[in-house]
Amino acid sequence: MKKNNHAVEGPDGLVRTARLPLSSGPLNYLADLMRGHLKKIGSRWRALPAGKIAGLVLAVPRCDQRPGDLAGGNQIHRTTVTGWVREVVGLLAARAPRLDRALK
Repeated sequence: MKKNNHAVEGPDGLVRTARLPLSSGPLNYLADLMRGHLKKIGSRWRALPAGKIAGLVLAVPRCDQRPGDLAGGNQIHRTTVTGWVREVVGLLAARAPRLDRALK
């Protein structure tokens, strides 16, 4: 995987943004999964709503975005985005069937 190590600021010092072409299906699925998890663990709030968190988490592998770049644009810390990515990977892994069962 190629790493994105260039600065997010353009030559004029302005931060560049782009829209993420993503269908609503995966975004809604992940947001619903997160809402259920937050309700299950009794989390009262997060810095951003579940739908926005899902979009940020999906942008990390989709656009090779650095968590720090995504965090800065949303007024949260880099470690928060990294934690959300790990949390979502764990949620998705828990829902995945075991490989040996899937191959049968």
